[in-house]
Amino acid sequence: MIRHITFIIALTLVSISAVAQKWQPGYFYDKRGVKNSGFINQTPSGKGPIKNEAFIEYKEYEKDKPMKLSASDMKSYVVARDSFVVAASLTDDWAGEQLDFVRVAVNAPIKLYMAKVGDVSARQKPVAINPALSTGYGSGGMGGGLGGGIAINLGGRGRGSTRIAYLYGESTNGMKLLTEENFEDVMIEIMGDEPAAVDVIKNKKTNLRDIEKLIAYYHQLQDERNRRR
Repeated sequence: MIRHITFIIALTLVSISAVAQKWQPGYFYDKRGVKNSGFINQTPSGKGPIKNEAFIEYKEYEKDKPMKLSASDMKSYVVARDSFVVAASLTDDWAGEQLDFVRVAVNAPIKLYMAKVGDVSARQKPVAINPALSTGYGSGGMGGGLGGGIAINLGGRGRGSTRIAYLYGESTNGMKLLTEENFEDVMIEIMGDEPAAVDVIKNKKTNLRDIEKLIAYYHQLQDERNRRR
């Protein structure tokens, strides 16, 4: 009997935890550029307000009734360290909605974006990655092994294929696909302000399939630089 009660309590706590994780502190910028802080659910259920547009749920206070915000209602939103901007579909094979959210993986003059895509040419095949990758970068550089996981959440609710691709550009207008062929040149340009990251790329210690590890390492270097200031 005691074991049965313990199991029910544990199950209840897991359910409560899952609900809590669904809503995270964050903020969004509306079409006028006004910042709205509160709580955001990136993976809402049901239909969105506008057909063929990704959406999120938002509430200013935890006990408020959620409101659905379509991609065309905003410019961007931020949850934890991850920021997302609105982008129109690149091709007919785009896996998300016609107006979707893309994650800003690296915010630099040439930005690196992460998006859900469908089929593209074999030469530019999207990367299939594990959504809980081990970072594999320690304070001593590549291979140190942080052992933590990188939670990859693109927000909204894609349809069709859930393969992931990385794109780059000064903005979401005219984004280009990152491939194995252009990986070194593009990533050196994006991460050029961190020599240690550039060395990792030039020495071919990383590639497109390890890109989340490289991104984590780059942000680690940025954090260390900021702490020294």
